[in-house]
Amino acid sequence: MAYKVAVVGATGAVGREILKTLSERRFPVREAVALASGRSAGAEVSFGEDAVLKVRDLDRYDFSGTDLALFSPGAAVSAVHAPRAAAAGCLVIDNTSQFRMEPGVPLVVPEVNPQAIAKRPKKGIIANPNCSTIQMVVALKPLHEIAKVKRVVVATYQSVSGAGKEAMDELWSQTRGVFVNDPATPEQFTKPIAFNVIPHIDRFMDDGATKEEWKMAVETRKILDPDIQVIATCVRVPVMIGHAEAVHVEFEKPITERQAREALRTAAGVTLLDTRDDGGYATPLEIAGEDAVYVSRLRKDPTVPNGLAFWCVADNLRKGAALNAVQIAEELHRKGLIGPQAS
Repeated sequence: MAYKVAVVGATGAVGREILKTLSERRFPVREAVALASGRSAGAEVSFGEDAVLKVRDLDRYDFSGTDLALFSPGAAVSAVHAPRAAAAGCLVIDNTSQFRMEPGVPLVVPEVNPQAIAKRPKKGIIANPNCSTIQMVVALKPLHEIAKVKRVVVATYQSVSGAGKEAMDELWSQTRGVFVNDPATPEQFTKPIAFNVIPHIDRFMDDGATKEEWKMAVETRKILDPDIQVIATCVRVPVMIGHAEAVHVEFEKPITERQAREALRTAAGVTLLDTRDDGGYATPLEIAGEDAVYVSRLRKDPTVPNGLAFWCVADNLRKGAALNAVQIAEELHRKGLIGPQAS
Protein backbone atom coordinates (compact mmCIF):
# COMPACT_ATOMS: atom_id res chain seq x y z
CA MET A 1 0.00 0.00 0.00
CA ALA A 2 1.22 3.51 -0.85
CA TYR A 3 0.21 6.68 0.96
CA LYS A 4 -0.48 10.34 0.48
CA VAL A 5 2.26 11.97 2.57
CA ALA A 6 2.60 15.63 3.54
CA VAL A 7 5.84 17.21 4.73
CA VAL A 8 5.20 20.32 6.84
CA GLY A 9 8.06 22.81 6.97
CA ALA A 10 9.24 21.53 3.60
CA THR A 11 11.41 24.55 2.82
CA GLY A 12 13.49 24.23 6.00
CA ALA A 13 16.69 22.23 6.40
CA VAL A 14 14.96 19.32 8.15
CA GLY A 15 11.93 19.39 5.83
CA ARG A 16 14.15 19.11 2.76
CA GLU A 17 16.05 16.28 4.43
CA ILE A 18 12.79 14.46 5.17
CA LEU A 19 11.79 14.63 1.49
CA LYS A 20 15.23 13.39 0.49
CA THR A 21 15.13 10.55 3.00
CA LEU A 22 11.62 9.42 2.02
CA SER A 23 12.84 9.11 -1.55
CA GLU A 24 16.17 7.48 -0.76
CA ARG A 25 14.58 4.82 1.44
CA ARG A 26 11.76 4.23 -1.05
CA PHE A 27 9.01 4.81 1.45
CA PRO A 28 5.70 3.93 -0.27
CA VAL A 29 4.50 7.39 -1.27
CA ARG A 30 1.56 7.59 -3.65
CA GLU A 31 1.49 11.38 -3.56
CA ALA A 32 3.84 13.80 -1.82
CA VAL A 33 2.71 17.24 -0.65
CA ALA A 34 5.12 20.00 0.41
CA LEU A 35 3.67 22.47 2.93
CA ALA A 36 5.07 25.64 4.48
CA SER A 37 3.97 29.12 5.50
CA GLY A 38 2.11 31.33 3.06
CA ARG A 39 5.24 33.35 2.25
CA SER A 40 6.88 30.17 0.89
CA ALA A 41 3.85 29.08 -1.14
CA GLY A 42 4.76 28.64 -4.78
CA ALA A 43 8.42 27.85 -4.08
CA GLU A 44 9.79 24.55 -5.36
CA VAL A 45 11.50 21.74 -3.45
CA SER A 46 13.03 18.51 -4.71
CA PHE A 47 11.58 15.09 -4.01
CA GLY A 48 14.06 12.50 -5.16
CA GLU A 49 16.27 12.99 -8.18
CA ASP A 50 13.58 13.87 -10.68
CA ALA A 51 10.43 15.12 -8.96
CA VAL A 52 9.89 18.76 -7.99
CA LEU A 53 7.08 19.77 -5.65
CA LYS A 54 5.43 23.17 -5.57
CA VAL A 55 5.06 24.31 -1.97
CA ARG A 56 1.51 24.83 -0.75
CA ASP A 57 0.20 27.09 2.00
CA LEU A 58 -0.14 25.17 5.27
CA ASP A 59 -2.88 27.48 6.57
CA ARG A 60 -5.09 26.66 3.60
CA TYR A 61 -4.36 22.94 3.37
CA ASP A 62 -7.09 20.41 4.12
CA PHE A 63 -5.55 17.26 5.65
CA SER A 64 -8.60 15.13 4.84
CA GLY A 65 -7.43 12.26 2.67
CA THR A 66 -3.79 12.67 3.68
CA ASP A 67 -2.57 9.49 5.34
CA LEU A 68 0.62 10.69 7.00
CA ALA A 69 2.19 14.06 7.78
CA LEU A 70 5.76 14.61 8.90
CA PHE A 71 6.00 17.95 10.70
CA SER A 72 9.10 20.10 11.19
CA PRO A 73 7.87 23.71 11.14
CA GLY A 74 8.62 24.90 14.68
CA ALA A 75 6.76 24.13 17.89
CA ALA A 76 4.28 27.01 17.69
CA VAL A 77 3.14 25.99 14.21
CA SER A 78 2.91 22.32 15.16
CA ALA A 79 0.81 23.26 18.18
CA VAL A 80 -1.85 24.64 15.83
CA HIS A 81 -1.68 22.39 12.79
CA ALA A 82 -0.67 18.93 14.08
CA PRO A 83 -3.92 18.49 16.07
CA ARG A 84 -5.84 19.85 13.07
CA ALA A 85 -4.22 17.22 10.84
CA ALA A 86 -4.86 14.45 13.37
CA ALA A 87 -8.52 15.48 13.70
CA ALA A 88 -8.83 15.03 9.92
CA GLY A 89 -7.64 11.42 10.23
CA CYS A 90 -4.04 12.07 9.24
CA LEU A 91 -1.37 10.36 11.37
CA VAL A 92 1.26 12.91 12.45
CA ILE A 93 4.96 12.44 13.18
CA ASP A 94 6.08 15.69 14.78
CA ASN A 95 9.74 16.70 14.90
CA THR A 96 9.28 19.71 17.19
CA SER A 97 9.36 19.88 20.99
CA GLN A 98 5.64 20.63 21.22
CA PHE A 99 4.24 17.17 22.07
CA ARG A 100 7.24 15.15 23.28
CA MET A 101 6.34 15.08 26.95
CA GLU A 102 2.57 15.13 26.48
CA PRO A 103 0.81 12.09 27.99
CA GLY A 104 -0.57 9.79 25.33
CA VAL A 105 1.95 10.90 22.72
CA PRO A 106 4.63 8.24 22.05
CA LEU A 107 8.22 9.53 21.94
CA VAL A 108 10.04 7.13 19.68
CA VAL A 109 13.49 6.09 18.52
CA PRO A 110 12.86 2.91 16.48
CA GLU A 111 16.12 1.21 17.49
CA VAL A 112 15.32 1.84 21.16
CA ASN A 113 11.58 1.69 21.90
CA PRO A 114 9.54 0.57 18.85
CA GLN A 115 7.07 -1.02 21.27
CA ALA A 116 5.83 2.50 22.07
CA ILE A 117 3.88 2.41 18.80
CA ALA A 118 2.35 -1.05 19.06
CA LYS A 119 -0.96 0.57 18.14
CA ARG A 120 -2.11 3.82 16.56
CA PRO A 121 -2.06 6.55 19.24
CA LYS A 122 -5.48 7.93 20.18
CA LYS A 123 -4.27 11.51 19.71
CA GLY A 124 -2.97 10.69 16.23
CA ILE A 125 0.44 12.21 16.99
CA ILE A 126 3.85 10.59 17.49
CA ALA A 127 6.78 12.71 18.63
CA ASN A 128 10.33 12.66 17.30
CA PRO A 129 12.82 13.28 20.15
CA ASN A 130 15.42 16.01 20.40
CA CYS A 131 18.38 15.42 18.09
CA SER A 132 20.91 15.13 20.91
CA THR A 133 18.70 12.74 22.86
CA ILE A 134 18.26 10.47 19.84
CA GLN A 135 21.93 9.79 19.24
CA MET A 136 22.65 9.31 22.94
CA VAL A 137 19.87 6.79 23.59
CA VAL A 138 20.78 4.82 20.46
CA ALA A 139 24.27 4.40 21.92
CA LEU A 140 23.02 3.74 25.47
CA LYS A 141 20.37 1.15 24.59
CA PRO A 142 22.69 -1.87 24.00
CA LEU A 143 24.69 -1.01 27.13
CA HIS A 144 21.53 -0.57 29.21
CA GLU A 145 20.45 -4.08 28.26
CA ILE A 146 23.66 -5.50 29.76
CA ALA A 147 24.14 -3.55 32.98
CA LYS A 148 21.29 -1.00 33.33
CA VAL A 149 22.24 2.65 33.15
CA LYS A 150 22.04 4.47 36.47
CA ARG A 151 23.39 7.96 35.70
CA VAL A 152 24.59 9.89 32.65
CA VAL A 153 26.76 13.00 32.56
CA VAL A 154 26.93 14.40 29.04
CA ALA A 155 28.42 17.44 27.33
CA THR A 156 27.16 18.11 23.82
CA TYR A 157 28.91 19.87 20.94
CA GLN A 158 26.01 20.81 18.69
CA SER A 159 26.27 22.15 15.16
CA VAL A 160 24.53 25.32 14.03
CA SER A 161 22.21 23.42 11.66
CA GLY A 162 20.30 22.40 14.79
CA ALA A 163 19.14 26.00 14.98
CA GLY A 164 18.07 26.17 11.32
CA LYS A 165 19.17 27.66 8.02
CA GLU A 166 19.48 31.20 9.37
CA ALA A 167 21.92 29.97 12.00
CA MET A 168 23.99 28.23 9.33
CA ASP A 169 24.02 31.46 7.33
CA GLU A 170 25.17 33.37 10.42
CA LEU A 171 28.13 31.05 10.97
CA TRP A 172 29.09 31.42 7.32
CA SER A 173 28.84 35.21 7.30
CA GLN A 174 30.63 35.64 10.62
CA THR A 175 33.47 33.34 9.54
CA ARG A 176 33.88 35.31 6.32
CA GLY A 177 33.69 38.56 8.31
CA VAL A 178 36.65 37.55 10.47
CA PHE A 179 38.88 37.25 7.42
CA VAL A 180 37.77 40.48 5.77
CA ASN A 181 37.67 42.50 9.01
CA ASP A 182 33.90 42.96 8.82
CA PRO A 183 32.52 41.84 12.20
CA ALA A 184 28.82 41.00 12.25
CA THR A 185 26.35 41.50 15.10
CA PRO A 186 24.97 38.17 16.39
CA GLU A 187 21.32 37.65 15.51
CA GLN A 188 20.65 33.91 15.81
CA PHE A 189 22.92 33.38 18.82
CA THR A 190 23.63 35.30 22.00
CA LYS A 191 27.33 35.71 21.13
CA PRO A 192 29.44 35.35 17.98
CA ILE A 193 29.52 31.72 16.87
CA ALA A 194 32.46 31.89 14.44
CA PHE A 195 35.65 30.68 16.15
CA ASN A 196 33.71 30.39 19.40
CA VAL A 197 31.64 27.98 21.50
CA ILE A 198 28.46 29.01 23.29
CA PRO A 199 27.25 27.05 26.37
CA HIS A 200 23.63 28.05 25.80
CA ILE A 201 20.97 26.28 23.71
CA ASP A 202 17.30 27.22 24.17
CA ARG A 203 16.05 29.32 27.09
CA PHE A 204 17.26 29.23 30.69
CA MET A 205 15.10 27.59 33.32
CA ASP A 206 14.76 28.41 37.02
CA ASP A 207 17.33 25.83 38.13
CA GLY A 208 20.04 27.20 35.83
CA ALA A 209 19.72 24.48 33.22
CA THR A 210 18.69 25.34 29.69
CA LYS A 211 15.59 23.87 28.06
CA GLU A 212 17.82 21.80 25.76
CA GLU A 213 19.54 20.25 28.78
CA TRP A 214 16.18 19.57 30.41
CA LYS A 215 14.95 17.90 27.22
CA MET A 216 17.84 15.45 27.21
CA ALA A 217 17.07 14.39 30.76
CA VAL A 218 13.29 13.98 30.57
CA GLU A 219 13.30 12.50 27.07
CA THR A 220 15.91 9.89 27.98
CA ARG A 221 13.74 8.79 30.88
CA LYS A 222 10.60 8.62 28.74
CA ILE A 223 12.31 6.66 25.95
CA LEU A 224 14.76 4.39 27.76
CA ASP A 225 14.08 4.11 31.51
CA PRO A 226 12.30 6.41 33.99
CA ASP A 227 14.96 5.75 36.66
CA ILE A 228 17.97 7.09 34.71
CA GLN A 229 19.45 10.31 36.06
CA VAL A 230 20.87 12.69 33.44
CA ILE A 231 22.76 15.95 33.70
CA ALA A 232 23.69 17.65 30.44
CA THR A 233 25.65 20.71 29.39
CA CYS A 234 24.64 21.65 25.85
CA VAL A 235 27.06 23.72 23.80
CA ARG A 236 26.74 25.27 20.33
CA VAL A 237 29.93 24.95 18.28
CA PRO A 238 31.01 26.44 14.91
CA VAL A 239 30.24 23.30 12.90
CA MET A 240 27.70 23.26 10.08
CA ILE A 241 26.29 19.70 10.40
CA GLY A 242 26.75 16.96 12.99
CA HIS A 243 26.39 16.83 16.76
CA ALA A 244 28.99 15.27 19.05
CA GLU A 245 28.69 14.23 22.68
CA ALA A 246 31.10 13.27 25.45
CA VAL A 247 29.12 10.77 27.51
CA HIS A 248 30.01 9.43 30.97
CA VAL A 249 27.82 6.59 32.20
CA GLU A 250 27.47 4.94 35.60
CA PHE A 251 25.83 1.50 35.56
CA GLU A 252 24.03 -0.42 38.30
CA LYS A 253 26.33 -3.42 37.92
CA PRO A 254 29.77 -4.10 36.41
CA ILE A 255 30.24 -3.93 32.66
CA THR A 256 33.58 -4.45 30.93
CA GLU A 257 34.95 -2.59 27.94
CA ARG A 258 34.89 -5.84 26.02
CA GLN A 259 31.21 -6.41 26.78
CA ALA A 260 30.42 -2.84 25.77
CA ARG A 261 32.34 -3.11 22.50
CA GLU A 262 30.62 -6.32 21.52
CA ALA A 263 27.21 -4.87 22.31
CA LEU A 264 27.86 -1.67 20.36
CA ARG A 265 29.40 -3.54 17.43
CA THR A 266 26.18 -5.47 16.83
CA ALA A 267 23.66 -2.80 17.88
CA ALA A 268 21.12 -1.50 15.36
CA GLY A 269 21.93 2.01 14.19
CA VAL A 270 25.41 2.10 15.76
CA THR A 271 28.84 2.08 14.09
CA LEU A 272 31.76 1.50 16.46
CA LEU A 273 34.81 3.38 15.15
CA ASP A 274 37.47 3.25 17.85
CA THR A 275 41.00 2.09 17.03
CA ARG A 276 42.95 4.15 19.59
CA ASP A 277 45.18 5.46 16.84
CA ASP A 278 45.62 8.99 15.55
CA GLY A 279 42.36 9.67 13.72
CA GLY A 280 40.78 6.44 14.92
CA TYR A 281 37.54 8.16 15.95
CA ALA A 282 34.57 9.84 14.31
CA THR A 283 34.09 13.60 13.97
CA PRO A 284 31.15 15.65 12.67
CA LEU A 285 32.90 16.62 9.45
CA GLU A 286 33.26 13.07 8.18
CA ILE A 287 29.88 11.69 9.25
CA ALA A 288 27.69 14.37 7.63
CA GLY A 289 25.22 12.57 5.39
CA GLU A 290 25.58 9.26 7.24
CA ASP A 291 22.72 7.43 8.94
CA ALA A 292 24.48 5.76 11.86
CA VAL A 293 25.38 6.96 15.33
CA TYR A 294 29.17 6.66 15.54
CA VAL A 295 30.74 5.67 18.87
CA SER A 296 34.44 6.24 19.60
CA ARG A 297 36.83 6.76 22.54
CA LEU A 298 35.17 3.98 24.57
CA ARG A 299 37.01 3.50 27.86
CA LYS A 300 36.59 2.81 31.56
CA ASP A 301 35.65 5.69 33.84
CA PRO A 302 37.54 4.95 37.07
CA THR A 303 35.97 7.86 38.99
CA VAL A 304 32.67 6.06 39.65
CA PRO A 305 31.68 2.46 40.31
CA ASN A 306 30.83 0.61 37.10
CA GLY A 307 31.66 3.57 34.86
CA LEU A 308 32.31 3.90 31.13
CA ALA A 309 32.98 6.93 28.96
CA PHE A 310 32.54 7.33 25.21
CA TRP A 311 32.26 9.87 22.40
CA CYS A 312 29.36 9.70 19.98
CA VAL A 313 28.68 11.62 16.77
CA ALA A 314 25.70 11.74 14.41
CA ASP A 315 24.28 13.83 11.59
CA ASN A 316 21.63 15.85 13.41
CA LEU A 317 19.64 16.53 10.24
CA ARG A 318 19.45 12.83 9.41
CA LYS A 319 19.38 10.49 12.44
CA GLY A 320 18.73 13.45 14.71
CA ALA A 321 15.65 14.48 12.76
CA ALA A 322 14.63 13.37 9.25
CA LEU A 323 15.85 9.78 9.28
CA ASN A 324 14.37 9.03 12.70
CA ALA A 325 11.01 10.43 11.56
CA VAL A 326 11.06 8.31 8.40
CA GLN A 327 12.09 5.24 10.41
CA ILE A 328 9.04 5.83 12.62
CA ALA A 329 6.94 5.98 9.45
CA GLU A 330 8.49 2.70 8.28
CA GLU A 331 7.67 1.07 11.61
CA LEU A 332 4.08 2.30 11.34
CA HIS A 333 3.87 0.94 7.79
CA ARG A 334 5.18 -2.48 8.87
CA LYS A 335 2.54 -2.61 11.61
CA GLY A 336 -0.30 -1.51 9.32
CA LEU A 337 -1.01 1.62 11.37
CA ILE A 338 -1.17 4.19 8.53
CA GLY A 339 -4.29 4.98 6.55
CA PRO A 340 -8.03 5.04 7.21
CA GLN A 341 -8.16 1.25 7.69
CA ALA A 342 -5.95 1.65 10.78
CA SER A 343 -8.09 4.31 12.48
